Amino acid sequence: MRRLFLFLLAIVPWFGGIAFADSATVRDLPPGLHVPDAAKPGPEFDVDRATDAWLGLLSPEQRQLSDAYFEGGYWLQLWDVVVSVAAFAVLLGTGLSRRMRDLAERAVRWRYVQAVIYGALFLVALYGLRFPWTLYVGFFREHAYGLSNLSFAEWLKEEMIGLAIFVIIGAVALGLLYVALRRAGARWWLWGTGLVFALLVFVALITPVFLAPLYNDYKPLPDGPVRDAVFSLARANEIPTEHVAWFDNSKQTTRVSANVAGLLGVTLISLNDNLLEKTSLPEIKAVLGHEMGHYVLNHIWLLSIYLTLLYAIALWVVHATFDRALARWGPRLGLRDRADPAALPLMAAILVVMLLLLTPFTNSTVRTAEAEADAFGLNAAREPEGFAMAAMRLSTYRKLKPGPVEEFVFYDHPSGYDRVRRATVWRKENLAGAARSGEGH
Repeated sequence: MRRLFLFLLAIVPWFGGIAFADSATVRDLPPGLHVPDAAKPGPEFDVDRATDAWLGLLSPEQRQLSDAYFEGGYWLQLWDVVVSVAAFAVLLGTGLSRRMRDLAERAVRWRYVQAVIYGALFLVALYGLRFPWTLYVGFFREHAYGLSNLSFAEWLKEEMIGLAIFVIIGAVALGLLYVALRRAGARWWLWGTGLVFALLVFVALITPVFLAPLYNDYKPLPDGPVRDAVFSLARANEIPTEHVAWFDNSKQTTRVSANVAGLLGVTLISLNDNLLEKTSLPEIKAVLGHEMGHYVLNHIWLLSIYLTLLYAIALWVVHATFDRALARWGPRLGLRDRADPAALPLMAAILVVMLLLLTPFTNSTVRTAEAEADAFGLNAAREPEGFAMAAMRLSTYRKLKPGPVEEFVFYDHPSGYDRVRRATVWRKENLAGAARSGEGH
């Protein structure tokens, strides 16, 4: 099994590299707002012609590069599960999982703490087994497509920060899961579903405000037209403006991004420096309008509920199959019962396969929320050209125009084509009331 695992790690990056071996094309669009002539408002404005003109901002080479990156991600989802299942098999087949359980039991007598210790050891071991794959996906592939600015040392440092956070939160959560497995019997999956909801909300709320500053420096947004526009947009949508900042994301990536999130009375509006330096004011307003839409529409809470329901399905399937798998392989692997932490790799293998099968439904749930935020942002910012330009920037690494089945299965955001067309429709329907956006910064 170990040889199989190492073989997979060796061949997957090689196959993945074929798709992007020639990536000399300039991927980014130039700074500023560039409205095509056919997309400018006027008496002859046509939605289809304007949409095609916007799509034409990407050269054939840029579209080919974007398609290769995004379509390669389809296979990465499958291979990620294969690598994870292989890692779980190594943990079980070598007896490492059993030895970690025994170590935790010798260390303390309290069963909850035993599960926490095992959980921490399990997460570290899993990360180590998956590290070659993580290195390929997170470092080499991102650099090959010109999306990462991190040196290897910087990337590794951030990985270690992420691992520490993951181990702390994950070990505590696994300890609680094993409380449910011991006390709830056959209803453990219902307790597990509640735990998933709590985790989703907790992580979504604390990440932007408390965890993101571990990776980047956040500084107050300086006075100027951008700050005035952001404050005006926030006040118009009853979003607190006590904490508005920019952060140095360009040290990590070439992507543009922003976020609006809040917890315990603290609401943070943040823009990365790529957004400030590469885009125009109409684009910034459009992006912030979208992010404010997530906040105003309570998407953190709603998505946590919807995604928890999908996890409930996955956990029920785990419940329905886990005991059978234990009965078949448990004695040979030295596993006791469902409440034995050493059996976690077996449970996790079933779970990750089930979550892969649910991917189309997970993506569709998130994509629906993103479309709602798009609509909110267009109406709040009233910057259709800025919205379309921002969508084209994102399309430099997201396939621009997928087929309907492809979009249903793989897209967790609306496609670039869909977003641009939505902006042109908004422009046509609001032609009299929407001011023409100026070009440039």
